[in-house]
Amino acid sequence: MKALVGTVVDWEGFRENAAVVIDGSVIRDVVPADGIRQYDVDEVYGGKGYLILPGLVNAHTHVAMAKFRGLGEDVPIERWLSDVIWPAELEWTREEIRRWALIGMAEALSNGSTTVNDHYFFADEIAKTASELGIRAFVGQTVMDLVDFPIAEPAEGFRFFKRWEGRDELVTPILAPHATNTVSLELMREIGEFGRERNALVHVHLSQSRSEVREVKQRYGLSPVEYLQRAGVLHENLIGVHGIYLDDSEVSTYAKSGATLVHCSMSMAKLEGRIAPIIELLENGTNIALGNDSPNPVGLMDMFTEMRFAAVLNKAWRKRTDVASARDVFRWATLGGAMALKLKAGLIKPGYLADLVLLNARKPQFLPGENPYSHIVYSARGSDVEMVMVNGEVVYKNGILLKLGKTLEELWEEVRLS
Repeated sequence: MKALVGTVVDWEGFRENAAVVIDGSVIRDVVPADGIRQYDVDEVYGGKGYLILPGLVNAHTHVAMAKFRGLGEDVPIERWLSDVIWPAELEWTREEIRRWALIGMAEALSNGSTTVNDHYFFADEIAKTASELGIRAFVGQTVMDLVDFPIAEPAEGFRFFKRWEGRDELVTPILAPHATNTVSLELMREIGEFGRERNALVHVHLSQSRSEVREVKQRYGLSPVEYLQRAGVLHENLIGVHGIYLDDSEVSTYAKSGATLVHCSMSMAKLEGRIAPIIELLENGTNIALGNDSPNPVGLMDMFTEMRFAAVLNKAWRKRTDVASARDVFRWATLGGAMALKLKAGLIKPGYLADLVLLNARKPQFLPGENPYSHIVYSARGSDVEMVMVNGEVVYKNGILLKLGKTLEELWEEVRLS
């Protein structure tokens, strides 16, 4: 058995001088630090001045887009997609996807994300890479039929799901229709039917641009949420992303469905100059999760930065300082993501998955240490992560990706020279 010692923090509260006892892939107990003597523990990590967190759930990613970091800066989302990203994506090869997916996932893992929910092309390569790295990954093959995009062939999305269903303990296939304006109503209905048969999660971009809303309205006379409802995918297995143009009626309908909305405040603020109506969604009972989106446009795969931006931007957007508290935002990044993905994770309790992060808080920015939630959201950085455990196994420690036997610097060197 293993034990992590320090201040244990999850959304339900925090316990100082505590120990989390790990047995196999799950948490066996949370006890006072000196209580580990009653267990047969042979590995102990942390100590005084450390914070033990549930693994951060990066609920919307495109990890391989690390290759595009720095491209297409400071342009609207329509130009960013049509003039920069889509032309570059049409040049992908399987080998390049594997290389850059590893860079994106290694970055996310080293910054405290124990789980990524990825939506991209050549999904087999992303899934294989996740398994090799030891990160928990939900992976979907992006599909479209209203845009001429050969690598997004609809049939491949279903084939990928079947190939990976039940294949790997850490990799779960999902369904990944691109967006409400790039996937026909007929295809989305087919995805919905397949999803119900397999109890699969459906991960889709939703209301992320003015043009998306306009195109769906012109094509079907529906809003994006009405489109999802008409297609039969608006339910508790839906993970919608962005939602920045949802109106009041859509907010109410979406909340009643039980679907999750993934908030990516940094990418939408940068690409569209606005963020989603998160506060209204919350007030209507929607489960909220957080995601980094991709290394382009946000620049980095660091959920601590994402939490900080989510807290601040929601206050600025609503012109209210009493919303998006540090504790609430921390919930979105942990329990909210776990709930979206149907994981027994996001809390540090017996029986929950041992997906954990050890944060070295023995640094000035963590003083005086009276409010862990504030320090995690406003003071912590991904570089403060000392160790990451996934499924009870230590997969990252002090700059080393243990399953690969490589350092982050070695990965950097390999890609730089390739």
